[in-house]
Parts: sequence; structure tokens; C-alpha cells
Amino acid sequence: MQKRHFLAAGAIAGAWPTVAPAAAQRATGPVVLTLGGQVGRSNRPPMNDALDQMMHKHGVRFERAFTFDAASLQRLPAVTIQPKIVYDQQTHTLRGPLLSTVLEAAGVDMKGRWSLGLRAVDGYNVRVTQQQVRELNMILATHLDGQALALGGLGPQWAVYDPALVPWLKDKALPEQFALSPWGLYYIEVAAA
Repeated sequence: MQKRHFLAAGAIAGAWPTVAPAAAQRATGPVVLTLGGQVGRSNRPPMNDALDQMMHKHGVRFERAFTFDAASLQRLPAVTIQPKIVYDQQTHTLRGPLLSTVLEAAGVDMKGRWSLGLRAVDGYNVRVTQQQVRELNMILATHLDGQALALGGLGPQWAVYDPALVPWLKDKALPEQFALSPWGLYYIEVAAA
């Protein structure tokens, strides 16, 4: 290995803990996720009723928001879980960043008190507390069994967790285990608790 390549690789490896904020630049590709409300960073204008049609129809409102395209989500450190999912009762491999990593990249105060509204493309909306996000070890899955989640399937993202690892969920019926897990996630409202 050439010395220059070795030094560059070492510099990149040393920078790994700061990947989340570094990855959180302005989306250059199509936006797949918007975080609005109590975000510390903003890279898009306020909600526009005329141009943000799906958000308008879903009653979404924000003055401040941070957006991600697929590439910026891919740059965040990813984790893998293998839950048995509700739709086919099979175990699948899901990969993506921790939801807390996504929140940090958008500048959410992780020491503050907040709750999240997770909104899916079909209008499903669920509210989760800061404590639930931690207890569930929720991820923002971008891949299922090695394939990118598709719009029209379970994508573009799926806020998901492994209910078998959560004491207060593991003995519930499979549909109840996934009640806090919207697929087709496109918007996260960060609200002060």
C-alpha cells in the first residue's frame, strides 16, 4: 500500500465518529425523507401548500426542516437487524442507520425532550416518545435482504425494530408488535415533549 493511500485511509477511519453530521449536507438527489419541527439544521424552505402536495394533504406543517436523499442516508453508519416481520411472518435482514443517528444528523438535540410523529406515504401516522426510540433501538431501514426498499413496497424507508428484543413487545401478537413501525416513511415531525 502506498504511504499516501495508507494515510488517507487512516484519516477517513479517524473521522468515522463524525460521519452523521458530515453526511447531513443538502440533498442533491430526490428527497426521500424530511424531518420537520425541532431540528437544529435546515436545508429547505418552509412547507409550501402548493408544491408539497402529499404533505399538504396529510396535514403536515413546518417552518424549519432538514431533508435527506437516498445517498445521504447511505452515508450514515448502518446497523442490521433480523426480525420476523408481520407481512409474511418470515425473518428478514433489514439494514439502515439508527433513527437516533438520523435525528443527530438533522441537528436534533438528543439531550432535550422530544417526541416524533412518523408519517408514511399512505397517511399512517404514529407518535413515539424519546424513550420508545431508545428502548426499541429503532432503525430507519433502507434495505431488506440486501435490496433497497422501493416506493410502492415497504420503502423508501421503514422505521422498524426487532420486537423479539423488546421485553414489552415480544409476547404480543405479531401485528401488535409492529404498531409503532410505519413502512413507506417519508416525514418525521420532531416535537418538543
